[in-house]
Amino acid sequence: MNVLIVGGGGREHALSWKLSKSKDVKKIYIAPGNPGTAEVGENVDIKADDIDGLLKFAKENDIALTIVGPELPLTLGIVDIFEAAGLKAFGPSKKAAQLEGSKAFSKELMAKCNIPTAAYKKFTDADEASEYVNALDDKTLVIKADGLAAGKGVIICEGKKEAFEAIELILTDKEFGEAGSSIVIEEFLLGEEASFLAITDGVTVIPLAPAQDHKPIFDDDKGPNTGGMGAYSPAPVLTKELQEHVMDTVMIPAVKGMADDGIPYKGILYAGLMITDDGPKVLEFNCRFGDPEAQPLLLRLTSDLGELLLKAVNGQLSDVTLEWDPRPAVCVVLSSKGYPGSYEKGDIITGLEKFSHSEEIVVFHAGTSRAHGKIVTSGGRVLGITALGEDIEKAIENAYNAVKEVNFSGAYHRTDIGKKALNRSR
Repeated sequence: MNVLIVGGGGREHALSWKLSKSKDVKKIYIAPGNPGTAEVGENVDIKADDIDGLLKFAKENDIALTIVGPELPLTLGIVDIFEAAGLKAFGPSKKAAQLEGSKAFSKELMAKCNIPTAAYKKFTDADEASEYVNALDDKTLVIKADGLAAGKGVIICEGKKEAFEAIELILTDKEFGEAGSSIVIEEFLLGEEASFLAITDGVTVIPLAPAQDHKPIFDDDKGPNTGGMGAYSPAPVLTKELQEHVMDTVMIPAVKGMADDGIPYKGILYAGLMITDDGPKVLEFNCRFGDPEAQPLLLRLTSDLGELLLKAVNGQLSDVTLEWDPRPAVCVVLSSKGYPGSYEKGDIITGLEKFSHSEEIVVFHAGTSRAHGKIVTSGGRVLGITALGEDIEKAIENAYNAVKEVNFSGAYHRTDIGKKALNRSR
């Protein structure tokens, strides 16, 4: 079958790389793709949110399955539009994608389904939000823009002063545009974060291997949030017992709750978790593969991805069992100097050819482009260097050894990806 992947980041490179190994996949198109995806498929110059252009291309190129990588086209209703045209697309509907597109929608579903999460309140008025904060004890709060903000719309506020500033930044100054037309103010949860992803056809829910992302820009989880500075799988903080608990208290109730509301959820359901002393609690839901979690997950997945995604779309997951490489995988993100703030573009990247034929160390492109015959930087998160290892220590070593071989001006990376897993293994 011919497959179209929507998106152009590290997640989409990982998806196209994995789909290139699927027995039933004949041709892979990626829109818009990047220099990495061009190595395993054909890039198409159509933006991820140009749904009319994508639909026209899919019709003209006999696309049997469209896989939507990023959240924006999902929240714009790409799956509904493709299905209305008689085409198959992997991902949730526009209504179902509100689980990620609106923090308030997500919180309301969790409350209704008794899914454990932080206590919260929603506000659209800055004065009312400030009055609410002022009446609280001077404690750490989490303030979130309600809509999509590329993973950056979450501000941890240590005290009232920072909370007032965050309210003004989002609601008054419109730092995140329409995404910040309303906010959610939550209690701050203490614990260790983990990523729990599952694939669902709207009825059957199958967990993927657990993973852990690293959002803050600096080591030891310091500094502002990013789209993700690295990830590893499996995540030992999610024991087998905790994984079963999350399925029973979070994933299955969420999918059932959506179905009961007449909004069947199909695709990847991603729960960002905080493992607290009171058990796992949901920080957020996402409606697609995480980035960079997709990179180590897809490196470890040994099941046929094309067959798996098609079965999810066709409602045939009830007889599926996923198979995984038992070896851990670690992804270290190389970012441009200055990210998540302003950064330079156009720096030449060297060393990529050293891993072009490796199956155990794969360099996934995220923010790259081609200029004058060279691969150059074009985004904040540039590459996701991902490696397998016989144990977590070896996977970390392999990933960081590879990091030393790839370079561009101002390249930055965290030096502690996988450290939490390593500490637990010891």
